[in-house]
Amino acid sequence: MTLRLLFVRHGLSNFNRERRIQGRNDLSILTAEGRAQALETGNTLKDIALTAAYSSPLQRAVETTEEILKGQGNQITPNLNDGLLEVDLEPWSGLTVDQIKEMHPEESRIWRQRPENLELIRASNERYSPVGELMHQARNFISELLQHHPASRDNSVLIVGHNAILRCLMLVLLGEPENGLRRLRIDNCALSIFNLNQQSEHHDLQVQVECLNSTAHLQSKIPPKGDGARLILVRHGETNWNQEGRFQGQIDIPLNENGRAQALAARYFLGNVSLAQAHSSSMSRPKETAEIILESHPGTSLSISHGLMEIGHGLWEGKLESEINSSWPELLKSWKTAPETVQMPDGENIHDVWERAVSSWNNIAKNLPPEDTALVVAHDAVNKTILCHLLGLKPADIWMVKQGNGGVSVIDIPLDQNQPAVVTCLNLTSHLGGVLDHTAAGAL
Repeated sequence: MTLRLLFVRHGLSNFNRERRIQGRNDLSILTAEGRAQALETGNTLKDIALTAAYSSPLQRAVETTEEILKGQGNQITPNLNDGLLEVDLEPWSGLTVDQIKEMHPEESRIWRQRPENLELIRASNERYSPVGELMHQARNFISELLQHHPASRDNSVLIVGHNAILRCLMLVLLGEPENGLRRLRIDNCALSIFNLNQQSEHHDLQVQVECLNSTAHLQSKIPPKGDGARLILVRHGETNWNQEGRFQGQIDIPLNENGRAQALAARYFLGNVSLAQAHSSSMSRPKETAEIILESHPGTSLSISHGLMEIGHGLWEGKLESEINSSWPELLKSWKTAPETVQMPDGENIHDVWERAVSSWNNIAKNLPPEDTALVVAHDAVNKTILCHLLGLKPADIWMVKQGNGGVSVIDIPLDQNQPAVVTCLNLTSHLGGVLDHTAAGAL
């Protein structure tokens, strides 16, 4: 049983276009492009049977919700909920970003670098924390949502809101990692999917990010690159062992026919991206995936990194889960519930993988010029550890991140070295067919 949450930011508004602060005011409206984005999002979600739809009551979100439901052909009446109101930036409302930088340079700097530390003064002379209030609002919304739509039942719920509130909602689900607001990017009409599972009220809520900030259904398949370097992280295509559910680890299993087709789809999806560098695990399945993608980038050479090798499963390698359960039932149970505590028999633990994978990733990022984009192709566990690190999560959280075979994630490195990298997109798989990730579950 899974509660699927479909988060969508409203379409492009006139204030977005003019780079004005919208906040909680209701002055901005959707542009023609914004309405088209919303309608296309609805078309993309056509095959998903929605149980309910929630929207911010601000008109730019309401219009977006109406267009999405129209595109989806759904007669659901959306619930207009104050819990989805945007961050309250009352003193700045209506000002452009450049005006705020000029008139309030220190506050503007705090908002860009550590938004949770920003304090503003309302017209009533009350000092307040915009992000502090918004996080409280997000916690309450998630709590109330789970009362109406328990994670122990199959439901698909559409949630349409704004940039900051959607990020706060996601951060609540992720356990509120430090400086999390600056680790995520949410574009107009981008789609993010979170899967929530809870066997009963006595069990912990399990959260999985299926995809984050997907704009693949819009004109720009991937959000535009900023001023800093960009890395594109891809999981290798499918193998026969992925399909069979065998633990592969460091046994060098090649791609199967479907895996090569997935790599080809990733190649076409990334065809217009200029790749200055490419890096791969030394194993054949990511290496072949990278080589297929690079057929559209003949001038880009491929570097090999042993630190990006898959986790060593030791004695579990080559075995099905049922076989492992026969010999190591308690260890397998711990791997599923507390992976950070497990030492693979004659293999590695997740801390070993975290250390070498993140080190390899940091070396690649550190040596990438700001104007360049690099391709990195690796494995399920490796990608999970890298993405958890970037999201401010811990080794215990690796199951929160989904990585489909041939899935694409995009990470942007800010010019300010004191700022965290931004997970611009996570696990885009629509180029493989459909809005949901239907790749092989595999075994990890």
